Amino acid sequence: MSDALGLMTIYRQKASVERCPGHARLVTWADSALKVAPYVSACALTIRFVDLDEAQELNFHYRHKNYATNVLSFPYEAPSGIDAHALKDEPDYLGDLVICQPVVIAEARAQQKTVPAHTAHLVIHGVLHLLGFDHETLADAEAMESREIIALHQLGFANPYLELNE
Repeated sequence: MSDALGLMTIYRQKASVERCPGHARLVTWADSALKVAPYVSACALTIRFVDLDEAQELNFHYRHKNYATNVLSFPYEAPSGIDAHALKDEPDYLGDLVICQPVVIAEARAQQKTVPAHTAHLVIHGVLHLLGFDHETLADAEAMESREIIALHQLGFANPYLELNE
C-alpha cells in the first residue's frame, strides 16, 4: 500500500501474536525518516513484525548473536548486473525491516515509554539504516540520532535518548 502522494509503498507482514501497528502509522513513521534523511524518490520497503523465535533465529543467522533483538534491517542489494534505479515507474526498493514485537513491548515498559513511541523510534531507526546511516563511529551515531530525534519530535514523540539517560 502507498501513502497519499504515492511516494512510499510499505508491505506490512504480521507474524507476531502481539498487537502491531497498522499500515497508516507505519507509513507516517517511515515517511518521517525519509524527510530527515532527506530522501525524495518514490520508494518501497517491507516491515515484518515477528515473535521471539524468528527474531532470535534471524539475529543468529545474520549477526551471529543468539538472542532476539528489537529491530533488524536488511538493505536491498540489486543482483549483479541489474540497475535497480533503471526500472521506470517502479519505486526504489529500500529493503526489509524485521521488528520483534515482544522485545519492543518489554523495552517500552522498561524504559517507561509507550509502545507506539518506541515502535516509531525503531521504524525510523531502521529506515535510516536502509538508507545507509549507521552508528559505527561517534560522529555517525550523533548524525543518525539527531535525525531520529527530529523525526520523532515532528511526530510528537519525546527524545528517546534523553529518556534512556535520565
